[in-house]
Amino acid sequence: MPDHIVKAYDNEITTLTTMLASMGGIVEEQLDNAITALSRRDVVLADQVIARDDQLDDLEREIEERAILTIAKRQPMAQDLREIMVAIRVSSDIERIGDLAKNTAKRTHAISEPLPRRLSAGLARMGTMAQGQLKNVLDAYARRDDAEAMAVWRSDEDLDALYNSIFRELLTYMMEDPRNISLCTHLLFGAKNLERIGDHTTNIAENIHYLIHGKTISESRPKKDVTAMMTTEVK
Repeated sequence: MPDHIVKAYDNEITTLTTMLASMGGIVEEQLDNAITALSRRDVVLADQVIARDDQLDDLEREIEERAILTIAKRQPMAQDLREIMVAIRVSSDIERIGDLAKNTAKRTHAISEPLPRRLSAGLARMGTMAQGQLKNVLDAYARRDDAEAMAVWRSDEDLDALYNSIFRELLTYMMEDPRNISLCTHLLFGAKNLERIGDHTTNIAENIHYLIHGKTISESRPKKDVTAMMTTEVK
């Protein structure tokens, strides 16, 4: 970012950027721990994820308050205004990703039996994909890299496709044996949380594009989640 005549303004923007980087680091760790806790049924680690969520909430509120105060004091325009507005939007998406990580961790308490190997592998793959999207989009924001942001934006359909596959497999397990319903229901919620994390990383990617170019993406958002319309046959 170019230096401004008012040095205090640069300091305010730098503070916002530093706080967002801190939020990003926390949420990456939260997501990693939530996935690990669920796959290993580690309730101690799950509780650590749940307890730390308040830290993300506090950071989001502070970023929003600082951003609004900066707008009121400096009355920024054009690129400067976009910088602040995007910081508010990105912090909101990061906070929501933290909520979804927390909700995923909570499922650990409801699962008492080992996960079937195929389901465990599918969820692990989905978690790795969601983590990759999150890391890449946060890196893109830090570097103001539109190409990397757009790569994340386009890759979300891969996460959706994997979610569809896991959704079908979980339904199959439930239909084959009603005793699987409780376990599979909690895993469905966990998988949906990961799919929603992909949606929030896509939001961040769109905001990076807007920050750099001053306009929204003209293409339709890639989306392959068809579970809302999926039907099953009971044989």
